[in-house]
Amino acid sequence: MDRYLLSELLPPFLFGVGAFSSIGVTIDAVFDLIRKIVESGLPVGIAIQVFLLKMPYFIVLAFPMSTLLATLMTYSRLSSDSELIALRGCGVSVYRMVLPAIVLSLLVTGMTFVFNEQITPTANYQANQTLQSAIKSDKPVLKQQNIFYPEYRDIQEADGSKTKQLARLFYADQFDGKRMKGLTIIDRSTAGLNQVVVAESAQWNGSQSVWDFYNGTIYLVAPNGSYRNILRFEQQQLKLPRTPLSLVEKSRDYGEMNISESLEQLTVERLGGDRQKIRKLQVRIQQKIALPFVCLVFGLVGAAMGSVPQRTGRGTSFGVCVIVIFTYYLLFFISGAIGQAGVISPFLGAWLPNFIFLGIGLFLLMRVARR
Repeated sequence: MDRYLLSELLPPFLFGVGAFSSIGVTIDAVFDLIRKIVESGLPVGIAIQVFLLKMPYFIVLAFPMSTLLATLMTYSRLSSDSELIALRGCGVSVYRMVLPAIVLSLLVTGMTFVFNEQITPTANYQANQTLQSAIKSDKPVLKQQNIFYPEYRDIQEADGSKTKQLARLFYADQFDGKRMKGLTIIDRSTAGLNQVVVAESAQWNGSQSVWDFYNGTIYLVAPNGSYRNILRFEQQQLKLPRTPLSLVEKSRDYGEMNISESLEQLTVERLGGDRQKIRKLQVRIQQKIALPFVCLVFGLVGAAMGSVPQRTGRGTSFGVCVIVIFTYYLLFFISGAIGQAGVISPFLGAWLPNFIFLGIGLFLLMRVARR
């Protein structure tokens, strides 16, 4: 029985992966690439390369939808042909009949997790880098606000213990892809001398490994807080670490990071203190974990809905599938937005649709089992 049910589930699942991923990539990527070929002179070879790199993202999106389509169509067909009634007549329970669908859903959940962690973020990043290099856009690639980088040093105490003290604090209002702007640096790294640097802008000078500061003032302050000197400058080179720029360069779009990279980015964002960005990233991290489990939820919902005794065709099953997918993703975006707004926790903002549809699937399954 299990082999028969799996053989019935696999063809519509593979069809769904091909159909949904093709529709998604055509709407989202192909039209945009054609426009860039015509308007920006993007080489066709590069466009094909970008297209292939974007495919894993759409395949991942297609996995949950294909699971729902396969389970719904398969169990609806078995119900329409009275095969489920025959199985129940042989003493097979509804829970046992949907077990192959749950096993398939678990396998797809694992595949989705692997794609999301190991393939899709890297492919998305490479696709964007390839596209930007090919069209040679003059627009700044990176844009960041509120760049905050503290640097600490270990202090050996008289009793042998070690404590951490702030050695340097680097803050910039924004980074436009080339220059830091609106800078304030508190430098306590030199013994017996503290300095505060305020500058309009600064740029990393890679050839000399220093920062070039423009239109600013350096305030020199003694450790006891007494005044030392004030130096105004139009251009001044300061030997500070490149780390703040490295942190900005490491920043990627949410779709270009896996969970571990997102957690590293969250640590950086917490240093910056931008609560909105922190909350958004927390929700996205939870969504990265929750998304693979949609396959399991959809597998249960599809099998339960399809097991309801009724006569439906494939067209009806496909229509129901589209409505369920639309409802789920509408709820997914709404709960995510509420989570980002701080009304509910990031965890609940990401997982709420899964919990609701899991409850619906279990309710339908128990209802069918009681008949």
